[in-house]
Amino acid sequence: MVREATMWASRSCLPYSIQSQEEKIAELPDINPGALSITRTATPKQILPPEELVFGRTFTDHMLTIEWTASQGWFAPRIMPYQNLSLDPATCVFHYAFECFEGMKAYKNSEGQVRLFRPDKNMARLNKSSARIALPIFTGKAFIELISKFAAMEERFIPTARGYSLYLRPTMIGTQRTLGVGPPGSALLYTIASPVGPYFPTGFRAVSLEATDYAVRAWPGGVGDMKLGANYAPCIVPQLQAAKRGFHQNLWLFGEEEFVTEVGTMNFFAAIQDNETGKKKLMTAPLDGTILEGVIRDSVLELARERLKPEGWEVEERKFTMAELASAADDGRLIEAFGTGTAAVVSPVRKISWKGRLVECGLKEDQEAGEVTKRMKAWIEGIQYGDEEHPWSWKI
Repeated sequence: MVREATMWASRSCLPYSIQSQEEKIAELPDINPGALSITRTATPKQILPPEELVFGRTFTDHMLTIEWTASQGWFAPRIMPYQNLSLDPATCVFHYAFECFEGMKAYKNSEGQVRLFRPDKNMARLNKSSARIALPIFTGKAFIELISKFAAMEERFIPTARGYSLYLRPTMIGTQRTLGVGPPGSALLYTIASPVGPYFPTGFRAVSLEATDYAVRAWPGGVGDMKLGANYAPCIVPQLQAAKRGFHQNLWLFGEEEFVTEVGTMNFFAAIQDNETGKKKLMTAPLDGTILEGVIRDSVLELARERLKPEGWEVEERKFTMAELASAADDGRLIEAFGTGTAAVVSPVRKISWKGRLVECGLKEDQEAGEVTKRMKAWIEGIQYGDEEHPWSWKI
């Protein structure tokens, strides 16, 4: 552990410069899976019973780490025992939020086969996030190979029961020791893993939302479409305030028009019946720079175009307002609504508090999820666990 801390510290104390080094960095060594070294833990952890798993509280035996410097590029990747990081108090991640991350899962079916779900999408988004905050990028295929080896090492932590998985958290931080504001001269890319159970352990539970206009999650020209840690902390207080008023999450509205954007930390979908044509429409906000490019969001859109459009549905990525949703609900045209994300896949919505009223989202009192919500969950989980052979499911 002392050796690791010394290496991280020495590589973070580099001469600081705010000059662009893009051309030089492009010529530096990329991530090399062939150089991977593995040090196995001497004290393997006990496996918790699946019913005792709490999201993000239990971690596996090992972690994957790769260091980077602006002068030497990516160092050899290492899988080592899970351990604390040792960072100088002046490390730039603590002061200027040089941090981005991903959320992805490894799934195991009843036969013990472990799979990843669309990891190429996660790698593309991580590179986009890191580039936006002046952290290094990498070849996605190389990192997927390393994550696959890491997940295979930790497969004993993944229960075989449906709904369970190994949550993988690739994270990149700036590690340079400096109080100067500029591109970090060193970084650390690491991945930890946590076994998790179903988001809804006893079945679907529809949530209630508070339409939020007094706080803004993202804005044009900002970084709302990046997976940065700095995007999440400011959302906690509005969530706590909504919870005090009896609601599970915020439905983020934007602008005087009150455009519907996201729900909590998830993308948002609404299914309505068109007022003029009578056709059913599945709609979500467009990727205008304020919306996170969710992997499940993209999967729902592709599956809807492939499997719902032949049934007469229209699929739209467009701006729509809270007033439009309320009008559809008043007319009986709001069929259902749901959020999408890696943790839950889909999360049904029962009602939305807006301007002193409750907007009902199409569910009957004894109903926890609409038909589209249930079908999307079944389709996506079928691919994730390998019930349906699909290019999105990567065997490891």
